[in-house]
Amino acid sequence: MPNRIAVNPKICHGKPHIAGTRIIVSQVLELLAAGKTFQEICSEDYFPDLTQEDVASCIEYANKLVANEDIEYVVDAA
Repeated sequence: MPNRIAVNPKICHGKPHIAGTRIIVSQVLELLAAGKTFQEICSEDYFPDLTQEDVASCIEYANKLVANEDIEYVVDAA
């Protein structure tokens, strides 16, 4: 699957977006979190210009960010 995610400081305020669009990755992830299917997201109701590969690329992008994130644990002293 080719990477369809672009980051450009002049487009979408520098937020990661689907290349060739102004659709921000977080918008797609929010729809997925709300239980929407790939088909629903790519429909006329949401983003008809997207493909299911675009939606999958958003998930892949988010996964790579999380996989490379350092997590710091804070222990509550209570």
